[in-house]
Amino acid sequence: MKNSLTSSFINSPVGELIAGADENGIYFLEFNKSGKSVFDSGKLFPEKEKSNRHLEKLKKQLEEYFSGKRKVFELKLSPEGTEFQKKVWDELLRVPFGKTRTYKEQSLALNNLKAIRAVASANGANPIAIIIPCHRIIGTDGSLTGYAGGIWRKKWLLQFEQSQSSGEKQLSLLDVFEK
Repeated sequence: MKNSLTSSFINSPVGELIAGADENGIYFLEFNKSGKSVFDSGKLFPEKEKSNRHLEKLKKQLEEYFSGKRKVFELKLSPEGTEFQKKVWDELLRVPFGKTRTYKEQSLALNNLKAIRAVASANGANPIAIIIPCHRIIGTDGSLTGYAGGIWRKKWLLQFEQSQSSGEKQLSLLDVFEK
């Protein structure tokens, strides 16, 4: 666990989120599926809600995102992971709002098609939901695949973003979701 980590709960249309940040930036943002302030690693964070400048900025930008006023986040991120994971997460940040990419396309963007399973695994280890948009990654056949927040949240986020995007119609993936 990072030094001087502060955690906070954030309400959203897709359920309560738990965020953590230190002086270097946002460390994690996860869906609170347990109802407790627990990070997936099992480490307990302060039950008493606290905040810092990074968490305040995160809360404001998430509010703007969910109200349709923000499509790009401008936050200092500080996730912990391997160099490969960080490369994958950085590539996720390049997937535009309202668009999707397949795991194969993500692997090709990283110049390593053979790493498709490792890329999928790194996506699954993404500690900063929504901001690092792993929800925008879908199966090659257009299907929704695993999402730490649950498939229903992934579907909701994709439909929300597509409804807020600039009318550019893409591959009609939302039609595939309904079948």
